[in-house]
Parts: sequence; C-alpha cells; structure tokens
Amino acid sequence: MSDIIRRDPRAEWIARNRLHPLHAAMQPAQHSWMGPNGIIRKNLHGIGFIGPNGIKRIDRSGAQQGGAVKRSATVEVQLPLHQVPAPAFYISVVPDMVGGRLSSHDRDLLGLAHQLAGNDGAVLAVVFGEHKENAFATAGVDRLLVLEGEAFSGYAPEQRVQGLRAVDNQFNPRHWLLPDSRSGGGELGRRFAAALGERPATRVWQVKDQECIGRAGAGLQDLARPLARLILAAAECAEPVSETRHEALSVELSTTVARSLSRIEDLGAVAVDPAAIPMAEAEFIFSGGNGVKDWALFHETAAALGATEGASRVAVDDGFMARDRQVGASGTWVTARVYVAVGISGAIQHLQGIGACDKVVAINLDPGCDMIKRADLSVIGESAEILQALIEAVAAYRNEAKRDAA
Repeated sequence: MSDIIRRDPRAEWIARNRLHPLHAAMQPAQHSWMGPNGIIRKNLHGIGFIGPNGIKRIDRSGAQQGGAVKRSATVEVQLPLHQVPAPAFYISVVPDMVGGRLSSHDRDLLGLAHQLAGNDGAVLAVVFGEHKENAFATAGVDRLLVLEGEAFSGYAPEQRVQGLRAVDNQFNPRHWLLPDSRSGGGELGRRFAAALGERPATRVWQVKDQECIGRAGAGLQDLARPLARLILAAAECAEPVSETRHEALSVELSTTVARSLSRIEDLGAVAVDPAAIPMAEAEFIFSGGNGVKDWALFHETAAALGATEGASRVAVDDGFMARDRQVGASGTWVTARVYVAVGISGAIQHLQGIGACDKVVAINLDPGCDMIKRADLSVIGESAEILQALIEAVAAYRNEAKRDAA
C-alpha cells in the first residue's frame, strides 16, 4: 500500500462532534495515563491484537498496531443503514449533477427530501445520462432512476420534461424537488411545473409546519405559502444527510419515454476564456498566495489547466494580481467545484470565502497551516516544482489523448 498520509475530513469532524452518534467509536483507545501520584499506568487489556487462531497477541515493536513505528490507519466509519422495503410514497429529487457528480446544492436538496420522506417514504433520485457519482447511498438516495440515451444528452429540456412526466405517471411522487439554480434545475423545474399544471414554490430556503418559505422581493423578504407538490429549493435549504447510509436501489421505468420533437438545437459546448469568467461563477479556480515565488509559472499552470485565476489578499496587496481576483470575505465569495490554493496559508477571511467550494486542493510547504487542514487533498512541497510537474502531467495526458483519437 502507499505510504502517503491521507486525511478523512468527515472522520475528523465526527471525532470533534461530541453529539454525533459515532463520536465514541472515533476516539482513540487510551493505553496509558498518569495517575494521581505521578506514576504512569497502563491498560494491559487494551494492548495487543487478536491473531488468526483467536489468541490475543502483543506486538511490542509497534509495527502491527501502528503505534510508535507507523501511523495508525484511519478508522472506517460504518453508518447505520436506512431501508424502506415497501415505500408508502416517494419524494422525487432531480439533482443538477454538474460534471456528473452531486453538488453541495444537490446534497442539501436530498437532505430536505429525507425530511419530507420521514420513515415511511423513500427518496427517489432521477438522473439524466451518464454520471460519475458513487456516493448516492451516503447522500440519502433510497431509489435511483437513471434515464439514459442520446435524447437526454446535452441541453434537452423538452425531452427531460417528457422523462419526468413518465416518472410522475409511474411513481406518483408526493413531492418533486429540484434545485432553483442556474445549472439547469431552475429552468427544468419551471418547464415541468407548466407541463403538470402545478404552481411551484420557488427559491425555497426552509420547509416547516407544512409551509414553504421562499425568498421574495429581490431576496429581501420571505414569502410563506402552503407546502407545494413541486418545490424549487435554494442552496442550504436543509442539512445534507450525514448520519445514515441508504440503499440507492436501481429502479426502471415500465414504459419507454416518447421522443419529443425538440424546437431547440444543442450546438455543443463553446470554448470560453477562463479569465473572462466572473469569480463567483467559476467552476475551477487556481488561486495563488504569498507562497508563490514564480508568478510566470503560476500563470502558465493556470492556462494549462484551463482554470480561472484567483489570489489571496496578500498577493493582491503586493500587486501580483488584480483586485477583482481576490478571494475571501473581503474579496469574492466563490462556489467552485474545485479550488486549488497554491502557497496560501489560510487566513480566516480566505477560508470564509471558499466555504461553499466542493473540493479544495492545497499546495503548501507548511503541513500545519489552516489551508492544509481545510483541504480535501494536500500536497506538501515547493510550489515551483509541483507546478512544473503538473504542467508536464497535463501535457502528457493530452498527447496520449490525441494519439488515441488518431
């Protein structure tokens, strides 16, 4: 196995949260302590391991127990399984699945669906086309319906509405939940509501006491209305599912979705200059800080990756980046899918600005800085060497892709 130390942010969060049901299981066993008279006491019953023949063995070298010789392995958290063998009703969720994976907005939506489903209902996730997600079970999906086919690929809202109507006829969900986002959920939800003849509840940020509370008046007022069948929810509408795992059983439609004559032609993706993308809308941000010594190499790496450039306040104050590229509480709050921080220690204002990012990658020399603690993936080393290796890896990957295409 690899000797690279990998962190489990979720396990660390459970270990810090004393109210979590798995908190006690995440605490390390205490093998020795100092008694009131100053003498070190040892728990002999807690030392050792069970051998293949059932006899307890003590490895005094510490190699097998990961004590003084090797770092102990991360404890695997086994969440309790939530099963709904015969659902009394369904709560259907249509996630955006940007990039083929669940976003933080999608997970909030699944958390809200789990609240509405309770113990008798099941959460049915409807996904269009191929996806790369393998964590539907821990996100709160009880049933998974994937509508595949060329008709659903690309920008095809009319065909997707036909698919959702087929799902509605077969499963008759009690509620439909879609993200009120610019990634497709807001438009698809409104089209679907018009097809069903339903009046949707839009920009909903809270559901309680059989009422939907949504934003109104340019986001300055709250509008309460009775719980609607079709809900377009905003981000942070509920806490995502984190304490249970679900079955995510695959289901299929009993009928074939009719092919609609689309009045919209999808011409495919259009190349956009990453520098022209506003920071608040960028999906991939490559951000530099005080630890970047070769800014020409930094710009070259960002161009090779096709990422939007960002910077910490120190880098902006020193004149290496423009003020509109500053990320943080005093700059721009970003919601990128991937945020790469190069040479950024992680001031509290900067961490606040990237709080909504899905995945954070940190490149830094200091393994104890706050950005390393926040990151999902950390690379410890000199930034210039790492960036150069990254450029070479991207070039090799693209050359191989060209050879395969030829």
